[in-house]
Amino acid sequence: MGGKKAADADPARSLALLWGSHSKPGRSGLTVRSIVLAAIELADANGLEAVSMRQVADRLEVGTMSLYTHVPGKTELTDLMIDTAFGELYADVDAPSGQPGGWRGALEFIAARNWDLYRRHPWMLHIVGGRPVLGPNATLKYEAELRPLDGIGLSDVEMDSVLALILTHVEGTARLQANMAQTQQDTGMTDAEWWVSNAPLLDKVVDASRFPVASRVGQSAGEEYQAASSPTHALTFGLARILDGVADLIAGRERP
Repeated sequence: MGGKKAADADPARSLALLWGSHSKPGRSGLTVRSIVLAAIELADANGLEAVSMRQVADRLEVGTMSLYTHVPGKTELTDLMIDTAFGELYADVDAPSGQPGGWRGALEFIAARNWDLYRRHPWMLHIVGGRPVLGPNATLKYEAELRPLDGIGLSDVEMDSVLALILTHVEGTARLQANMAQTQQDTGMTDAEWWVSNAPLLDKVVDASRFPVASRVGQSAGEEYQAASSPTHALTFGLARILDGVADLIAGRERP
């Protein structure tokens, strides 16, 4: 993707672009939204590395320079793609809070929605950068995901920390899921087929008497998952333990 480096991007211009009108057409008839949606379609199909201003222009059947009158370059387009994808998460800002099961049910809903978002758009897992996108949908996402934590006995910093813990857990397991799917595509072999092929060979080279715990647990896990690991199991198991810890934290505040 051509364009400015992140360090060279104009923050004021980026924010104006994120929060501005995306449906107003320019002289060429293009809109920011049509450009962003075309970029997302390319990324969904072929990964983020397949997205360039030229590829997006070709998809829209316009000249490349027409895009630059709407989107300055790579940094801004990527931010717009992320913020647009975040807009798929919730029908309204109170969607998580309206789930059954109180704050715990809300956080399970948040985890599930983010997991599904990464499965639809795995390219989001490969974006390098440690700073948040400050767009309208990202801001709505943050507000919506914090509301179920408000007023349950946590400080503001703890609310932010709990949400970050859940989202990083979801992102990590989603990345594992995406990597496994890519490996399966590259090798033409499912995880179950890989395990069936490797398990007998592993038994021959690994001395169970030397690695008794690893052998026992590895065999049990492999038989359970029919693979080396299970991202979906890791997601649900880890999320439950996180929520148990949050419940203990809240309960500790309520005790005299």
